[in-house]
Amino acid sequence: MQYNSDAILTMLQRQAVNLDITHRCPLECPRCQRATSFTSKGLKVPGHDMSIKEFNKIVEHFTHINFCGQVSDPVHHPKFTEFLELLYKNNNTVSVHHATAAKPRKWYPKAFQANPNARWWFGIDGLPNESHKYRINQDGEKLFDIMVEAKQYLKQVPVWQYIVFKYNEDHIQEAYEMAKKAEVQFMIVNSSRWLGENDEYKPSKEHSLSLHDD
Repeated sequence: MQYNSDAILTMLQRQAVNLDITHRCPLECPRCQRATSFTSKGLKVPGHDMSIKEFNKIVEHFTHINFCGQVSDPVHHPKFTEFLELLYKNNNTVSVHHATAAKPRKWYPKAFQANPNARWWFGIDGLPNESHKYRINQDGEKLFDIMVEAKQYLKQVPVWQYIVFKYNEDHIQEAYEMAKKAEVQFMIVNSSRWLGENDEYKPSKEHSLSLHDD
C-alpha cells in the first residue's frame, strides 16, 4: 500500500487538545458535570488554575487549543487573556467556548483583542431572554450583545451555540432569524444528557438545521 507523505504530514500536524484550565464557573447548569458530580452533592469542584508554565508546555506540542470546560468556563481563569495573547504570538489556532456572561463588559474587548484569530462559541440555549432556564445564573441578553460586539474585534465570525431543550425547541427558527440579522453563525446541538423520558428538559425530538427563510 502506498501512502501520500504530504497527507501523512498534514495529519500529524493536526494536533489538537481540549483544556479545562480552571475550576471556576458561576453557572449551575443541571446536566453539567460540575453540578451532577459536585455542587449538587455539596462537594468542592476539584482542580486548579493552570499556570503559565504548565500552559507553555502544552502550547509547544499542540497546534490547536480548544478551551471548552467540563466543570468550568475558561474566561474565569485569572490569566486567560494572557493565554490568548501567548497563542496569538505562537500562531496556534484556538477556540473558546463561553457561556457565563459574568465578566464585566469592559473585559471582553481586551480579551478579543488579545487574540483576534480566536474562534468564539457562545452558549445561549434558546432566545436570549430564556437561556437562563438551563444556564442557571446566566444573563443571556448580555451574552448575546457581547457576541454581536465581538465581531468588531475578531477575524472569525462568532458562533451562537444553541442546545435544544423542551423550553426552546419551538423557538429555533426565531433564533436563527436573530442570528442571521446579527450576522453570526448559528449552530444547534442535540444533547443526550437526559434523565429518562420524563426529563423536564428533554425536547420532543431531535432537531436539524433544516431551517428556512420566510
